[in-house]
Amino acid sequence: MDFRQSLRRAKSEFGESGYAEVDAELLLAHVLGITRMELHNSVTVDKVIENFESIDEVVEQFEILCARRLGGEPVQYITGVAYFCDLELQVGPGVLIPRPETESLVENVIPHLEALNRQTSVIDLGSGSGAIAIAIAAKVPTAHVIAVENDEQALIWLRRNIEENNVDVRIVAEDVSVALEGVKADLVVANPPYVPNDEDLPFEVKNYEPHVALFGGRNGMDVPRKFIAAASRLLKAEGIFVMEHGEGQAAAVREALENDFTDIRVHDDLNNRPRWTSAQRL
Repeated sequence: MDFRQSLRRAKSEFGESGYAEVDAELLLAHVLGITRMELHNSVTVDKVIENFESIDEVVEQFEILCARRLGGEPVQYITGVAYFCDLELQVGPGVLIPRPETESLVENVIPHLEALNRQTSVIDLGSGSGAIAIAIAAKVPTAHVIAVENDEQALIWLRRNIEENNVDVRIVAEDVSVALEGVKADLVVANPPYVPNDEDLPFEVKNYEPHVALFGGRNGMDVPRKFIAAASRLLKAEGIFVMEHGEGQAAAVREALENDFTDIRVHDDLNNRPRWTSAQRL
């Protein structure tokens, strides 16, 4: 079978199974070692194909990956790559896959840091893959960024992504409750586990991504409150805290912030859902 026929069949199967058809293109591009955009350049594809023993080899590898995707495995785990704020991050079992919704948080934080027009200190609590910390460090050279992460599996990916993206991010491998005692920062950012423990998640999330990075307690707020307490301790007076949360948690987050913070603002994600909150330390 020609690999183009195999791609068309995979797209159809993905669509019928409720998966994005574009995932098939991403998987084929991964097999060929090119980008998804290059996949649509026949000259590039024909040149790459010459590196394989036969078309059958391409089709066989592609169909193996498609079977994994149809089994529910996230496409990012299969390819080992996730894209976030124009960055290429390595991901796999043991670390949460960065979401597009989180990009709007970063895109709003960056102008704030640039407007300060000085050296700034930034702490990313529960950094995971390092998506937020690395994006800030890559785009704001005046920011001194610290990534706090205590999970051993996540730390593997965090270290790898910092090295691969060649950014200056310091790692602190401690629990957020005790990390960086005595340190004060201009900005603290966080994307804590905030999914309620009893929430029914999609199969590919529930069965593949680390629960420690997903679930935040009975109503999803136990861990976010822990992060809020850490931010309160770590921020300078008038420093800014920015935290992602579930779309139904804005009121609970506001209540948790009110004792130590002012100017509390809820922000929508790309789908116009309340997704993150900013506040200023008193």
